[in-house]
Amino acid sequence: MKLIYKRVLLKISGEIFNEGHKSIFKKNIIQSLVQDIYFLIKIGVEISIVVGGGNLFRGADLSKLGVHNITSDYIGILSTIINGLFLKDIFQKFNIPVCLVSSLYVDSVCNKYNVEEAKHLLSKSVVVIFCGGIGVPCFTTDSAACLRAIETESEIILKGTKVNGVYSQDPKNCKNVTLYSKLNYSDVLNNEYNVMDLTAFVLARNYKLPICIFNLNNHHALIKILSGEKEGTIINGD
Repeated sequence: MKLIYKRVLLKISGEIFNEGHKSIFKKNIIQSLVQDIYFLIKIGVEISIVVGGGNLFRGADLSKLGVHNITSDYIGILSTIINGLFLKDIFQKFNIPVCLVSSLYVDSVCNKYNVEEAKHLLSKSVVVIFCGGIGVPCFTTDSAACLRAIETESEIILKGTKVNGVYSQDPKNCKNVTLYSKLNYSDVLNNEYNVMDLTAFVLARNYKLPICIFNLNNHHALIKILSGEKEGTIINGD
């Protein structure tokens, strides 16, 4: 199998962990993802992960309840640590080397983020899970994903979502829509496609960091992307 990327950062939305009213965590999808990552590590891919926390708490929702915006953000940051712990446990059950690190240090459950240590672990085929956002309020986990990808010298951000990629219009509201296989940064900005928050996207553009938006529910989607098969929407170039 020929790989087109060696070191990648996977961004997982908190919604992927959610299973409606049945359970907080959708274990089957996460287990399938972990198995794919195990396969990729065995053939030489270095993988880090940034986790969201929206399945537990969203800052915007808490603000509507009267919680201060900064406090809401910190609650959201702590939610990503909960998801990180869950994900780490599944990796360990499959005997996959994994390390959970956080920008918001919680010393009893995870290590403190250090970029040089993270790069060293990746070079040793350890999956590094980044949680805690960037450790401060007012920034999303999309921003954390872009920043960590740049710091760890990752070659691409793989943003796993519940949709197959970027569409010309919202497929929920329109019938005749186009699913793009490739876009450039200018296309996204000019057409205001909702790829990730603007701060994160501009950061990726400035560092010429490619982004792939794909459906994490699709069978072996991660493996297909890294082997060069058509999957999701790739965003790069001007």
